[in-house]
Amino acid sequence: MSSCNNSTSVHSTFLLTGFPGLEASQHWVSIPINLVCVTSIVGNGIILFLIRTDPALHEPMYIFLSMLAASDLGLCASTFPTMVQLFWLGARELPFDLCAAQMFFIHAFTYVESGVLLAMAFDRFIAIRDPLHYATILPHSAMAKVGAAILARAVLLNLPAPVLLRRLLFPQMSELSHCYCLHCDLVGLACSDTWVNSFVGLISILLSLGLDSSLIMLSYVLILRTVLAIAAPEERLKALNTCVSHLCIVFIFYLPKLGLSVLHRVEKHSYPALAVLMANLHFLVPPFMNPIVYCIKSKQIRQGLLKRFQQKRVDVS
Repeated sequence: MSSCNNSTSVHSTFLLTGFPGLEASQHWVSIPINLVCVTSIVGNGIILFLIRTDPALHEPMYIFLSMLAASDLGLCASTFPTMVQLFWLGARELPFDLCAAQMFFIHAFTYVESGVLLAMAFDRFIAIRDPLHYATILPHSAMAKVGAAILARAVLLNLPAPVLLRRLLFPQMSELSHCYCLHCDLVGLACSDTWVNSFVGLISILLSLGLDSSLIMLSYVLILRTVLAIAAPEERLKALNTCVSHLCIVFIFYLPKLGLSVLHRVEKHSYPALAVLMANLHFLVPPFMNPIVYCIKSKQIRQGLLKRFQQKRVDVS
C-alpha cells in the first residue's frame, strides 16, 4: 500500500485500519468498543456534573478527579470520530492535516491524564501527612495553577510533533496500524529521515509519562513511610484505604500501555487483530473504568448520585 515513489507531505492520505481478518464482521466487532466509548462519555460527564453542582465535592481530591474526567472526555472525543468513520461509515481515508490534529489531541490528553494522576498522588500524600492543614495547603487557587501547568506542559510537549511532521515526505497513500493517528505510527510511515522526529518524541515521552510514573512511585514511597509512622493499626488501614481508588486508576492507565508495548515487540504480526484490539482498549479502558472505580470506592460520589436520583424522583412525582 505504501510506496515512497511520488512521495509528498501535506497532500498525503492515511488509511485507517480496523480488525485485520474481520472486515466482514467489523460492524459487530466494533459494537462493544463503541458501547465502551459512549459509556465513558456518559460516566465522565456525570462525574463532572456531580462535582460541579455539589458543594460537598469541592475538595482538592474531587477537583483533581474532575480534571481527570475532563481529560478522559477529551481523549474519547479525540478517538471516537475516526472509530465511527471506519467501523460504521466504512470510510478509511484521512487527510494529513486531520491525522496530525488527531495525533496532537490524543497525545496531549494522554499527557494531561498522566499529569493529573501525578497531582492526585501528591494530593494523597499531603492528605495523609498533614490532614488538619490539607485544605489550606491546597486551596482552589493552587489547584487552578496546577491544572494550568499540566495543560501547558501537555500542549508544549506536543506542539513540535505536528510541526516537524510537515517537513517529512510520505507516500501519497499510507496504511495506519490503528483506527486513529499516533506519532510513532506516522513517523514509521515517512520516506525521509526521521531521527529528529523520533528524538523529539522520545524526549516528550520521558518528560511526561516517564517523569510522571517515576514521581508517582516516589509519592507512594513517601506515603508508605508516613503510614508506617502512624502508631494505631486502624489508622494505618484508614490512611491506606484513601489511596486505593488512585492506585487502581494508575494501574488501569499504565498497564494497558505496557501490555501494548510488549505485544508490539513480541506478537504483533502473529495476532494483528489482537494488537488492534489492545491498541483500542489502551485508550478506552481508563476513561471507562475511572468513573466506575470512584463510584465504587468513594462514599461521597455515591451519596451525590443518590441525592440527584432522589431529587429527580421528587421533581417527577
